[in-house]
Amino acid sequence: MSIVKRFLAAAGLLLAVAAAPAHAALKVLACEPEWGALVQELGGPLVDVAVATTAMQDPHQIQAKPSLIARTRNADLVVCTGAELEVGWLPVLLQQSGNARVQAGQPGNFAAADYVRKLEIPTSVDRSQGDVHAAGNPHIQTDPRNIGTVAVALAARLQQVDAANAAQYAQRATAFQQKWQAAVARWTQQAAPLRGVPVVSQHKGYVYLYDWLGIKEVAVLEPKPGVEPSAAHLQEVLATLKATPARMVIYSAYQDSRPAEWLGKNAGIAVVKIPFTVGGTDGAKDLFGLFDDTVARLLAGASPK
Repeated sequence: MSIVKRFLAAAGLLLAVAAAPAHAALKVLACEPEWGALVQELGGPLVDVAVATTAMQDPHQIQAKPSLIARTRNADLVVCTGAELEVGWLPVLLQQSGNARVQAGQPGNFAAADYVRKLEIPTSVDRSQGDVHAAGNPHIQTDPRNIGTVAVALAARLQQVDAANAAQYAQRATAFQQKWQAAVARWTQQAAPLRGVPVVSQHKGYVYLYDWLGIKEVAVLEPKPGVEPSAAHLQEVLATLKATPARMVIYSAYQDSRPAEWLGKNAGIAVVKIPFTVGGTDGAKDLFGLFDDTVARLLAGASPK
């Protein structure tokens, strides 16, 4: 073989290698930032994650934009909270996408709330009660123990839908659980002074957080779930605190802070913003930062002034 022919053969081989498809990452659409972060922890370079919402958006109120429909159409796996949190927009995304892989009941459709114990399950539901979810309170991500439980189920689902890389998902899941369970023990110990502390919430969004830490909710600024605080209701809450004092009023990063600030000023209590999900504050850059920052902010709010 001549030198020229050898060169052309080698060049042809290089072109063939370059044209061969690289490993195709599993395309995942997460409804909320906490699940996007968890998929990234469990999948690493094996997954290509897009998140439908940000920490500065109310996850109840999202528009099914064409860009989200397009991402759903191409997704191998959709990971959401479930428990009706996304009932106003996720069904539209799934229907409009025409993607059979991610429809409800398929392996490509994962609802985190299916794998944890739900709190505040109502005995009856009607619109006069506000934005109440028949399946129970959906804000499960505020308890890190739930994150650990969901991680087990989600790792198994990743192995199911991407069987070729099952061993790598299993390895990453084991490493994540070791690190996560150690962090949960540390946060629980750090937050021990919060046990029994009375608080006011802007929205019924922290029931799992309170259940984990033993915090006592004495009032809520929203007169009904999803209904903005009215001046009359704020006055009622202020009157309640005279008989049942609270140490702080808590609101989420995505919420209007003015009702909490009004109550804090008039009741003389701390006003505490918590990230609520990954990206809600500068300190909540990932799942570990989310709870590092949440616990630190609650401890600061509960400290005597």
